Amino acid sequence: MRRVLYLPCLLVSVLFIACSESFTDPRDGQSYDVVKIGGLTWFAENLNFMTEGSVCPEGDSRKCSEYGRLYTWDDARTACPEGWRLPDSADFATLVEQAGGADFASSMAVAGEKLKSTGGWFKKGNGTDALGFNALPAGYRGEKYDGIGGYAYFWSATATPDDLAYYLFLDFSSKAASMNAFPKGDFRSVRCVKAAQAAQ
Repeated sequence: MRRVLYLPCLLVSVLFIACSESFTDPRDGQSYDVVKIGGLTWFAENLNFMTEGSVCPEGDSRKCSEYGRLYTWDDARTACPEGWRLPDSADFATLVEQAGGADFASSMAVAGEKLKSTGGWFKKGNGTDALGFNALPAGYRGEKYDGIGGYAYFWSATATPDDLAYYLFLDFSSKAASMNAFPKGDFRSVRCVKAAQAAQ
């Protein structure tokens, strides 16, 4: 198990404080960095809990330790540990607001860059990781594996009326963050979230 460092809270702006901590999943002993952004606490790593239907990026078990596992939407809804949950579209809207705007339209020029990790993206597409979210380009699996190094897709718990499901999308070639909807049977990354505890 990797060594966990406890980092002090960093004042990111006058609007919010991002604090880096850690959480150990009691189901398998894996430890995850977590970060408080605004009023929510997020995993700062992709979930890597093995479920019966989950897969590793590109079908390579070695990539799970770096990128986490990929899940169908049904699997994603129950994959987070107790006390955590799959974020809904409102949670992602709050995250994007903290990353640079009041909504997706006004924040598209900057939010993706602030959410992306500082390494691992194609063609100088790395972000600044200004909030500590550390979005990783794990790609996805539809009919085949695709997009590793270039794209990050994070399932939301919000479905569409036509039986698709929304996900947050980040692209190596853009500073944007957007919400899109795709079939629930595709395999995509999971970030778990919970409401941050109020300061004592």
